[in-house]
Amino acid sequence: MSTVSGDEPVPEPPTFPGRSWLLPSALLDSDDAPGDGRPARPPRRTARDWAVDFTCFLLAVLLGLLGADTVRNEPDLPQAFAVFDQVLGALACAAVWLRRRRPVGLAMAMVPVCFVSNTAGGAGLVAFFTLTVHRPFRYVAWIGGVSLLLTPLFFWLRPDPDVPYPWAVFLAVLLTAAIVGWGMFVRSKRQLMLSFRDRARRAETEAALRAEQAQRLAREAIAREMHDVLAHRLTLLSVHAGALEFRPDAPRAEIVRAAGVIRESAHEALQDLREIIGVLRAGEPEDAGRPQPTLTALDTLVSECREAGAKVVLDQHVTDRAAVPASVGRTAYRIAQECLTNARKHAPAAEVTVTVAGAPGDGLTVLVRNTAPPGEVPPVPGSGQGLIGLTERATLAGGRLDHGPEEDGGFAVRAWLPWD
Repeated sequence: MSTVSGDEPVPEPPTFPGRSWLLPSALLDSDDAPGDGRPARPPRRTARDWAVDFTCFLLAVLLGLLGADTVRNEPDLPQAFAVFDQVLGALACAAVWLRRRRPVGLAMAMVPVCFVSNTAGGAGLVAFFTLTVHRPFRYVAWIGGVSLLLTPLFFWLRPDPDVPYPWAVFLAVLLTAAIVGWGMFVRSKRQLMLSFRDRARRAETEAALRAEQAQRLAREAIAREMHDVLAHRLTLLSVHAGALEFRPDAPRAEIVRAAGVIRESAHEALQDLREIIGVLRAGEPEDAGRPQPTLTALDTLVSECREAGAKVVLDQHVTDRAAVPASVGRTAYRIAQECLTNARKHAPAAEVTVTVAGAPGDGLTVLVRNTAPPGEVPPVPGSGQGLIGLTERATLAGGRLDHGPEEDGGFAVRAWLPWD
């Protein structure tokens, strides 16, 4: 069973695989739309339609024969008019085959025809029933109302020799009401089936849109993860490579240490990139591969930054770091990682303070601020995207994040994450 929104069930329309000939053509899609703004042509008749149309034709002919017999028994009716009545009735029976294409026009034409021709009564009933099935009630009300107004006059001018006048009028009105009721029942059933089909199609469309949105959100999450991981590794590479470039006369021990950090950072970056690409290819969950960093890995992150020459102060006031939920700890780690990366890019040689505090029930607070850079820093292209990603990450975790410059020329990022 399909669904439109989360938990609202959508009834599936009845389907007959390979048996569309059992359905009315009004319930089938028309493939004959010209595609240039003109209305689509009526759908072709199915085998069921041909059978129903032939049955309606036979019914109109049978009732017409009964009406012709009544015409022959009318004593005061001229012979020429009796012939005219029967010829008009035969033409009306032949016009029944047009009932699907011109239901309103046929029903309107049958009102004066049935008034002058008793033989056309069967064709008039079929045309009125078709109008009730295929058109809104306002058409039925107007045409049926005119027909009912003419009924007493018709039986007054041409009384039935076997049925009293009041009973003839009553039976005609009762038959008209029965046809209207039956036709409206058939129409409402078809409208219900069409509404089920439309709701099922909308449900399929919305399901496809939800799947597409989920894929887009997954890509954005992977892109944020790739940005957070690789930006940190690559800035470490840039710092150590810059040190080797500007200090070629550094002691051999420092050169060896910097080369080791560059090699290790490159190795870690390649491994992280390989894991992220593996997620894209195999659709593995986010925690596949190596364990994702949590709050306990913050010391290692700060140590890496210090080895790269950054001035980082870590101040933690967390009651129990091991008790921090994995998702909250991972979000806090990524926030600190991105802030340290931004500090190396936008405020090199500035001192950075990372403060983490919190307790269960109070939430986890992460504050990363750096002092003003000692010199002028050239603008970095593409700035600001990381902070947008951090804000979204904190919001998805149920927290909040704000950032901005401070009065002393520094920059601060403050985040609060829920910790129940």
